[in-house]
Amino acid sequence: MGIEWKESYAVGVKAIDEQHKELFAKVNQLFEACNHGKGREEINNTIKFLEEYVVVHFNAEQELMNKNSYPAFEEHKSQHQQFIKNFSELKSKIELEGATIHTVMLLNRSVVDWLVKHIGNSDKALGKFLGDKG
Repeated sequence: MGIEWKESYAVGVKAIDEQHKELFAKVNQLFEACNHGKGREEINNTIKFLEEYVVVHFNAEQELMNKNSYPAFEEHKSQHQQFIKNFSELKSKIELEGATIHTVMLLNRSVVDWLVKHIGNSDKALGKFLGDKG
């Protein structure tokens, strides 16, 4: 049970869409590992990737928003900060409890929920704004 990239997720900004596709691929690696009983081994790779990804991706989005005077910049940035906070809490939980089936499922669910909601709403709105702006 993975999450597939669909063109409907595209925001219309090539760099952002490519980064989102990379995130989908990484989440699918974790799903695939779980399906083969190797979720505990893969979760550390996923956490390391996410730590690097959020810095690079969120900075890229925020730079675009700032450069283009995006009116919802503060709200969008706040969503990024909330994801980082939630991710940090989950990472601490995994470090404390270890990579259990429960923590692997929590990581999967939180990242998938983020992808569907944030990309589908906030990132699409940013893409529309940038597209309208030309």
